[in-house]
Amino acid sequence: MQNLFHDSRLIPLAERIRPKTISEYFGQEELTGEGRVVRMMIEKNLPFSMILWGEPGCGKTTLAGIIAESLDIEFHFLSAISCGVSEVRNVIQLGKKNKASGSKTLLFLDEIHRFNKSQQDSVLSAVENGDIILIGATTENPSFSVISPLLSRTRVIKLKKHSRDSLRKILNKAITEDEIISKINIEFNGAEDELIDSSNGDARRMLNILETAALTAKDSIVTSEILKEAVKEVYSIYDKKGDNHYDSISAFIKSMRGSDPDAAVLYLAKMISAGEDPMFIARRMVIFASEDIGNASPTALSIALSALNAVEKIGMPESRIILSQCACFLASSPKSNASYAAINKALEFVESNSIEIPYHLRNAPTSLMREMGNSKGYKYPHDYPGSFVKEKYLPDNASDLVLYNPTENGSEKNIKERLKVLWPERFER
Repeated sequence: MQNLFHDSRLIPLAERIRPKTISEYFGQEELTGEGRVVRMMIEKNLPFSMILWGEPGCGKTTLAGIIAESLDIEFHFLSAISCGVSEVRNVIQLGKKNKASGSKTLLFLDEIHRFNKSQQDSVLSAVENGDIILIGATTENPSFSVISPLLSRTRVIKLKKHSRDSLRKILNKAITEDEIISKINIEFNGAEDELIDSSNGDARRMLNILETAALTAKDSIVTSEILKEAVKEVYSIYDKKGDNHYDSISAFIKSMRGSDPDAAVLYLAKMISAGEDPMFIARRMVIFASEDIGNASPTALSIALSALNAVEKIGMPESRIILSQCACFLASSPKSNASYAAINKALEFVESNSIEIPYHLRNAPTSLMREMGNSKGYKYPHDYPGSFVKEKYLPDNASDLVLYNPTENGSEKNIKERLKVLWPERFER
């Protein structure tokens, strides 16, 4: 019986033609060219820990593999999406053993920005002690997504999108050298530039499109029509699983925050077309309603929750209408992040200050607690005109603390005016 795991047809084209040496690596010449930092590191056999920062398909994983292969280092690949600290620690333990025997261990941690602070902390001492050589890959700015102690122990290397020239070289390599594609005798019929342009600098995406087009091309001729269908098919698969998933939801949220319903619905349609989970979109809108709208439009949270409930019960494709209605409302609503900012400031305060509850605010369910002074002197607001009485609610070490700063937007303007009347010493500043 044929061993399917060794059938090259089951291996994606991008993997089949992945370069093994630095001389086969196309693109990033400012890093891999003669006398450049990565090539010199390989030639002098002086590996160092680094963070490879670049967009999808620019060659981060390939470069890490070439470094490990060229230096004859034990190579371990982990993805922060699917692994935890335990897997990282296993590699570190292997690294310690290899170090004791005089050999090196390289850990390639893909999507390192998906690890939280404590997870990133787990590799710090190993990197510092030289137990492992770490190559982290990220599509996000390391200054924001990688903890400072780890950044100080690694070198950040920025990779650019592939140029048209390097994409053309990669394309030619696939057509002439791949064991499957080279046998098809593909003719582009003027569509080669369209293929390169459709990849947007992403070599992996270009090769996925090529492979899809090659399978459907009539008489091995890739026309514009075939290419468009291949782009559509690959994009749908790629977008749901790749970094574009996160870019799309980011653009969606930022467009709603910027009060642009047209842009918000456009990115919503992009996600729906790519097969995004509608419940994921609905949940993000619930969070947005509180974080970015808050009390400027108090009904926003109720509408977002109703949309979440409706999407769960109705399902697609009709849920697209519900999602669109909610997104348009949230994007068009007045905005305030005052409540979001208030809880962040409060958490920051309590983490560095002890909070002593004033006795008149404490619970007093027993006579002993009442004898201790709990609840003594508490003024019940509803016993006073307007259900308000001047009272001290903040603890002594936070008597002047202002956490909630209502905006002048929407309903929050009325809230701000009321608080100015009730607490002028804090809200008239």
